[in-house]
Amino acid sequence: MTTEGIEGVYLETHNWGKSAKFLQALGYNVDFATEDGSGMLRNSDGPYLLLAEVPENQKPEVQVVLRVPDADAFNVEESVEVVTPFEETHYGTQEMKVRDPDGRIWSLQAPIKK
Repeated sequence: MTTEGIEGVYLETHNWGKSAKFLQALGYNVDFATEDGSGMLRNSDGPYLLLAEVPENQKPEVQVVLRVPDADAFNVEESVEVVTPFEETHYGTQEMKVRDPDGRIWSLQAPIKK
């Protein structure tokens, strides 16, 4: 089994309010926001943007999130470096992190089986 395309993009920012306002000006709507400076924005039925505020001394990162329909059926080829295997997250998914040949980390997310 392979991925099913881009589920979303995880973006870190130094200022949640300014970044959310910028994205809203580009047509995104806030789906939800938390009190700790994070939230999800959507534009129609495309991939979500998950925005999280980080301290000023931390470089903001970007991570692409790919959709996996079934973590148990997902086969990782030898050419893919697994950084962390599928683990349950606090936001209700299973997540695996992999590294591409240039050193970037990608997130693979699958639903939690019930």
